[in-house]
Order: sequence, then C-alpha cells, then structure tokens
Amino acid sequence: MPTPQVDLFIPCFVDQLFPDTAMNMVKVLEKLGCAVHYNANQTCCGQPAYNAGYKTESCEVATKFLNDFPSAEGHYIVSPSASCVGMVRNAYAGLFEGSADQGRYHGVQRRIFELTEFIVDVLGVPSIAGARLAGKYTYHDSCSALRECGIRAAPRQLLDAVQGLERLEMAETETCCGFGGTFAVKFEAISVAMAEQKVEHALATGADYLISTDTSCLMHLDAYIRREKKPIKTLHVADVLASGW
Repeated sequence: MPTPQVDLFIPCFVDQLFPDTAMNMVKVLEKLGCAVHYNANQTCCGQPAYNAGYKTESCEVATKFLNDFPSAEGHYIVSPSASCVGMVRNAYAGLFEGSADQGRYHGVQRRIFELTEFIVDVLGVPSIAGARLAGKYTYHDSCSALRECGIRAAPRQLLDAVQGLERLEMAETETCCGFGGTFAVKFEAISVAMAEQKVEHALATGADYLISTDTSCLMHLDAYIRREKKPIKTLHVADVLASGW
C-alpha cells in the first residue's frame, strides 16, 4: 500500500489556542504511516465571515483556501475540526457554484476529512496501538460533526479502544453546546445556558473527561467548567489518541 499523503489543515482556533492538539494529530498520523505536509501559508476556511453573513468576504478567504490546498492526486486534507471540514464540504458549494473555481472546489471537497473519519473510514484503522488514558469519558457530538459531516461512530470507536478508558453516554449528547461561533457573542445568555445544560448532562454520568472532535465546542464548555469549578476535564480526541505512548 502506498504511503498516504496528508496535507494538514490546522484551523484558526487550533493554531492560536490549542497548538498541542495539532501536534498530537501529527503524532497520530505519522504513527499510522502517513507522510504529513503543512503549508504555512494557510489561514482560515472563512467560516466566521460566512456565518456572520459576509458572503463576499468569506468567498475571498475560501478562494485563498483553494489556493493553499491545490488538488493533488493521492493527497488527503485532514483537520482536527469537523466544524471547518463541514464549512469546506458544504458551504463552499454555494460560494463557488457556477464560478471558475467550481471544479477546484469539487477536488478539495472530495479530499477533505476530519481526523477520526479519516483514520477509521479512509485508512481503515479501528484503534491506535498503545493509546492509554485511565478514566471514564462522555462524548459530545458537535453539530458540525454530526449534522454536516455525518460523523458519529468513528470517534467513539477509536476512543473505546483506548486502554483504560470507559465510555458513559450522557443524555442529549446530540444537543448543541451553545457555542455556534458568533451566536455565543450575540446571544450570550442563551449560549451560557446551553453550555450549562451540556456540562450538567456530562457530570451526571460521573465521567472524568468530556471529549469531542471540535476545539471550538470544547473551548466554550471548558470556560463554563472553569468558571463554575466543575469536576470534569475537556479533551480533544487527538489529545486522547496521542496519550500513553
């Protein structure tokens, strides 16, 4: 089997606030035999502008994204954020429909994957050898992972295979955490209440860890957890898969 060629897409949140998560993703991918490439010119996928209604501006950023990830046969684009993957896969269709870049977009659309779906669905790997973390976890299905990318089984499969880790499903795991990008700014009270509900559901399981595919959700939930001094820790799935070895 030829060596899988992976072009990293590191979103703004991860680059600026959670760089260790990006490095852990590289650690996991290289363990699986992937050749990992990183274009330092990459920036944003355009989602903040798009969600705020700035279509022209988001299209400019999206065009840069296409330029930063030129279509290459046999290369995959892999990201630790289902939210950004969902933006590229779905929202770009409307931005580039009928344009000269539509063909380039389709090439990128076929090649971009969130980390866990890439490992399980593309590489066909059911577990990360040596991954170890003692404790109990509950999983948060981010809106983007579940609804935009159809990701549900892959992260649970990989996490369940981590030595020492036990899953406890919380109530309403598929309910939004309340972040929603600009939603958290425009509707702060509602956003915080949704975070509170999500965290309380997680605490009710008795889990030590609240794990997800999206740092944006985890950042929002962790802010509430820290403020209220709740006894649970947030972790990105890449950080778990890279632990213990």
